[in-house]
Amino acid sequence: MSKKDIRALTKDQLRDFFVSQGDKAFRGNQVYEWLWSKSAHSFADMTNISKQTREMLEANFVINHIKVDNMQRSNDGTVKNAVKLHDGLIVESVLIPTDSRTTACVSSQVGCSLDCEFCATARLKRMRNLNADEIYDQVAAINQESLHYYNHKLSNIVYMGMGEPLMNYNNVIKSIEMITSEEGLGMSPKRITVSTSGLPKMIKKLADDEVKFNLAVSLHSAIEETRNKIMPFSKNFPLTDLKEALEYWYAKTERRITYEYVIWKGINDKQEDINALVKFCSYVPCKINIIEYNPIDDGEYQQASSKATDAYMYTLEQNGIVANVRRSRGKDIDAACGQLANKS
Repeated sequence: MSKKDIRALTKDQLRDFFVSQGDKAFRGNQVYEWLWSKSAHSFADMTNISKQTREMLEANFVINHIKVDNMQRSNDGTVKNAVKLHDGLIVESVLIPTDSRTTACVSSQVGCSLDCEFCATARLKRMRNLNADEIYDQVAAINQESLHYYNHKLSNIVYMGMGEPLMNYNNVIKSIEMITSEEGLGMSPKRITVSTSGLPKMIKKLADDEVKFNLAVSLHSAIEETRNKIMPFSKNFPLTDLKEALEYWYAKTERRITYEYVIWKGINDKQEDINALVKFCSYVPCKINIIEYNPIDDGEYQQASSKATDAYMYTLEQNGIVANVRRSRGKDIDAACGQLANKS
C-alpha cells in the first residue's frame, strides 16, 4: 500500500490519529507545527518527538516535500528555481527583489490547461494540478532565499507562474489559507495577488467566497477579435462576460483590479487598442501593469516599440488611469516557463 501524504490531514485529523494510536492529542499539534510553520522535510527533523513516534509516522505517512533542483541567481538579484515535485515533475518559481520588497512568483499547475499563443507554458499542456502543500512549499523556499540573500522575510506573493490558478481553485485557496494562517507563514492576504487569464465564473466564485487577497487579470487586449487571437480559449469567455464578472467582484469586495498587459508589435500596438483599453478600464476601478515581453522564439509575438509603450502610458495617464511599466527581470539566466520572468 502507498503511504498517505501526511499534509493532506487537517490538524483535527492528526490529533484524532494520535489518539487512535494510544497517544495524546497534543502530539498532533506538534507534528502539525513541524509540517507547516517549520516546513519539515522529513520526520527525522521533528526533534521534540520521540524516535519511536517518528518511526511510527514513517511507517504510515510520507511528506511529499518539494526540492529546489536547480537555482539560478541573476545579476539583477532575481532568483529562479526549478522545483522538483515528489513524482519527478518540474515547475518553476521566482524570487523578485526590489529596493522595498521581495516578491515570490509561484506556479499552481504543471503546464497549463489554456492555449495563450505567446506563452511557453501553454506549449507544455497541463500534466496535473499542484497540491496546496506544493504551492506552499514554493513560498516557504523563496522566503528562506529572501532571508538568505536580502536579510528580510518575503513581502509579497503573486500566483503568476506556470498554470491558471483558477483552474486549480480548491488547492490555490487552501494554500493561501495556510500561507496566511498564524500556524503557517502568517502573511497578510493583502500582500497576495492571484492572476487569472479571465474565467468569469471563477472570478464570481472568488467574490462569493469573500477572499481577502488581490486579483489580477491577464487582459492583453480589450478588442474581442484581438484577444481571441492572442488567447484562443477566450472565445468561450467573451469580454462582456469578463466585464460582468469584474463588476460583480468589485461590488462584492470593493477592491480594484490589476490588468496585466503586454504590448506586441503589430498585434495590439495601435491607437484603437489603446482606446479600447481605456474604455474597458472605465467599468471598474483598476490599475494597469504594462509588462515588457520576454520572447520565447523568433515568431509572431515580439516586443512592441518604446514609442507604442509611451503612447499607451500617455493616453492612460491622460484618462486618470494608474499605469506602470514592468521591466523583464533575470534576462541573463535561463528563461522561466510562461512569463515568470516578466513579473515584478
